[in-house]
Amino acid sequence: MDKTAPIAILGGGAFGLSTALHFVEQGYTNITVFERDERIPSQYSAAADLNKIVRAEYEDSFYTDLVLEALEGWKTPLFGPYYHQTGYIVATSGKAPQKAVNSLEKALASVSQHPTLKSGIKPLNTAKDFRDYAWQFSGPLSGFRGYFNRVAGYAHSGNALRAVSLHCANRGVRFLLGERAGKVESLIYHQSGRCTGLKTADGVEHSAAVTICALGAFGASLIPALGKFAVARSWSVAHVQLTEEECDLLRGIPVTNVRDLGFFFEPDPATRLFKLCPLGAGYTNTKSGTSLPPVNPTEGALNDFIPLEDEQKLRQLLRETFPWMADRPFVDRKLCWFSDTSDSEYCIDFVPGTQNSLVVLSGDSGHGFKMMPTFGKWVLNLVQNGKQELER
Repeated sequence: MDKTAPIAILGGGAFGLSTALHFVEQGYTNITVFERDERIPSQYSAAADLNKIVRAEYEDSFYTDLVLEALEGWKTPLFGPYYHQTGYIVATSGKAPQKAVNSLEKALASVSQHPTLKSGIKPLNTAKDFRDYAWQFSGPLSGFRGYFNRVAGYAHSGNALRAVSLHCANRGVRFLLGERAGKVESLIYHQSGRCTGLKTADGVEHSAAVTICALGAFGASLIPALGKFAVARSWSVAHVQLTEEECDLLRGIPVTNVRDLGFFFEPDPATRLFKLCPLGAGYTNTKSGTSLPPVNPTEGALNDFIPLEDEQKLRQLLRETFPWMADRPFVDRKLCWFSDTSDSEYCIDFVPGTQNSLVVLSGDSGHGFKMMPTFGKWVLNLVQNGKQELER
């Protein structure tokens, strides 16, 4: 494809920005990112958050190898400031269902055999074992079993989005932001089926040789067929506001994932917020024929709310680890919406019948952000080669 041809990227989240980054670094000079929020990180992006886990634990080594490649990207000057290799504790509690125990055992078996990871894996079988890696744990850790992985941690996702957007803008990528100039109302098709561009809410039509839809949970609003295999799903997020002393106490703790309860990160030093997320199947919107988030992310009843069942899991998680925090109020509670597929595989492909002019990036499935340094490379290869090189 001519490197001066117009490329439209819909969505300024992790997938869209990674795509813009890889295209501009390969010399493409006419790239426009459309984002309906007034700023990046966008409230419409699942990655507009304090932090996301960066880990290579998968039962399937295919994804383990992809993450290890992405980890090298997290250590570059662009991404490195936002990656924190605190280590990763994975566990089940004494009351965990057998399914959670089996899943942990499979993940442990996989990483223990991987040549890059095995030297950093340490089984944890007693409360003392856990405190050897997180001395701050003051709860009983009742029946906890698991392991510690040294080659893992988290990334400050919101800050990473901001940094990559500024880097791309400095390289010549154009950003159209806001509910008028940045909100895409419809795609434009030629009678042949080819997508020739888009129309924004301000009525302006933008032509494009290739249009790349990276709208996450909102993707089916423009491409309804996407809703047949990728649904809008949400997981709960909550925070505890800490004092400066409490924040310092928990500085450097490993990301901790108790598979039957939830997970948490070290506190954010800027806001002193301690983020927790319960684990479970999540929630979908069943009120419409097309799977979409029910409202704008920061509007109405979904703001400062999580289901009672999720709150109970988080309270139990804190009672087992940091009981001094267990009864503290949760702040900034919300449902984080993302695009989910039935097999948790990513979707990076052309829309059939559009003559390779319309690309869909979807299916984050709750484990896509960690791939941000490399995700755009897969999109670039697809567009340049006319097919996806990876078998999956």
